[in-house]
Amino acid sequence: MFQSFDVTSTPQFGRERVEALRAAFDGLGIDGFLAPRADEFQGEYVPKNAERLAWLTGFTGSAGIALVARGEAVVFVDGRYVTQLAEQVDGSVFKGGDLVGEPPHLWIPKHASKGFRLGIDPWLHTGGEVRKLGKALETAGGSLVLLDHNPLDRLWADRPAEPLGRVKIQPIEFAGMLAKDKIAEMAAKVAEAGADALAVTDPSTTAWLFNIRGSDVPHTPHPLVRAILHAGGKAEIFVDKRKTGIEEEAYLTQLADFSPPSAFPARIAALSREGKRIMLDPDQAPFALAEAIRAAGGTVVEGADPARLPRACKNAVELAGSAKAHLQDGAAMVEFLAWLDASEPGTLTEIAVTKKLEACRAAVGQRMQNPLKDVSFDTISGAGAHGAVIHYRVTTQTDATLEDGTLFLIDSGAQYINGTTDITRTVAIGDVPHEQKRFFTLVLKGMIAISTARFPKGSRGCDLDPLARTALWKAGADYAHGTGHGVGSYLSVHEGPQRISRLATQELLPGMILSNEPGYYRAGSFGIRIENLIHVLAAAPIEGGDIDMLAFETLTFCPLDRRLIVTDLLTREEADWIDAYHEQTREKLMPLIEDADVRGWLEAATAPLGGEG
Repeated sequence: MFQSFDVTSTPQFGRERVEALRAAFDGLGIDGFLAPRADEFQGEYVPKNAERLAWLTGFTGSAGIALVARGEAVVFVDGRYVTQLAEQVDGSVFKGGDLVGEPPHLWIPKHASKGFRLGIDPWLHTGGEVRKLGKALETAGGSLVLLDHNPLDRLWADRPAEPLGRVKIQPIEFAGMLAKDKIAEMAAKVAEAGADALAVTDPSTTAWLFNIRGSDVPHTPHPLVRAILHAGGKAEIFVDKRKTGIEEEAYLTQLADFSPPSAFPARIAALSREGKRIMLDPDQAPFALAEAIRAAGGTVVEGADPARLPRACKNAVELAGSAKAHLQDGAAMVEFLAWLDASEPGTLTEIAVTKKLEACRAAVGQRMQNPLKDVSFDTISGAGAHGAVIHYRVTTQTDATLEDGTLFLIDSGAQYINGTTDITRTVAIGDVPHEQKRFFTLVLKGMIAISTARFPKGSRGCDLDPLARTALWKAGADYAHGTGHGVGSYLSVHEGPQRISRLATQELLPGMILSNEPGYYRAGSFGIRIENLIHVLAAAPIEGGDIDMLAFETLTFCPLDRRLIVTDLLTREEADWIDAYHEQTREKLMPLIEDADVRGWLEAATAPLGGEG
């Protein structure tokens, strides 16, 4: 099994662990400590040995940070995790904080005592974060203390070992571009930036640049590997040889000088002592690295990771692979949904259906000779009220039954060698109240609005985000998460810089893959989310138009639950889109389905609105 259903930390240990951390404050010369979710690679998904936030607080979400001071402790999360935080964290030990509206650097000036000394592990924070914290502490009359070790690591007695996932070569038939050509292009960008070398600290960039993948991190196939790229074209990569076989080591040594990870700091220091100008992304590289460069006499050249946009703008081979992966995944989803629909209400639990979906993906992958490598994140399998927990993670302690007359939300994805998928469907278990159907339709209207959007070049995610919310806004409702995130090519299911949200300022460019996932959540009652993946492309010319436009093309094909659609709330164009989408879904997926009963279910599930189903 790819997914675990056991919690990684037990909330009742929160007080004991917080007190142990506070007991170390005097020796460290601090009054508080920040414990982020991120690891030394600034990743959203981290290996078990870096689950410091979960170990300290019990909170297992993928975004958050804890501030433990002498008199109080706060866990900051965004809107997706408010309900989950309340369920997982001991409220008598930790308060809830707003990661978006009042993150730590805004919280400190309002709440920290005069002279407050905040300790941080500088490997777990970026330069941009440290600047904000330093300014906030200066305003509060305090100071930032860069610690030479992380106190949590010394308290965590049974901390897991560092991961040693095997490194694999990503074949050219899926990468679409040779690693040597990527290295040459990125080296030219380093030179254009006026730098002598680039410190590559983002594992996704290293994976993309060298056409390699790994298994150090759950569900995200990038190896935790750093590299140095010189402006002249030379590359260095720092990999533990225990992660590579003979073929992988031979491949990498043809592209770069091959050294162990422990050599990376010394190599950066050596370049710095030579007075080299080393390029870092201030929003991704750990602050400790910038400090080390300056301390050794080098110059930090701040600039965005030059591979971020090339990685985000998929080439034709990557897009074709993603489209094929999504059809395979759609076939697995159809087999799963047909099974779910045939099951009696009240007989299945959230974990049972999660396991069945994973089994369907594995079986279809074996049949199509494109194996399921992993799930792309822990499946969100929310029955009834659990659907209202935006990033709910089912455990053996919370496993609920899919009861008659309720909604069931399942948000899942898969990793295949040719693409990463992410799909959410909300389905009816029996007959649900009309109010829930109404909100499902309003959410669907938002998803269709993004799917059919035409927008001028230069448009950003924040420009399109209101399209997904308009129908809900008219009903006096909204949702507390972005409308879409970027998705990698057999890489992270959450990839920047592209996204669709209120704060998304990155221009949307052809080749970018994004999710399209508006939702609605009523705490304690039900949750709704509908998600397809889309990619940006040039729009067909519009008669009478005078500027070039962009559009989205849908990658995900899987039926929407027609039983939940209130047709009276749809425009003619929206109803036509649904019928056309279902017709495409039927035509694309039917050849991939072997079972006659499943084929019959797909035929009925994709019937025109108002037709037999």
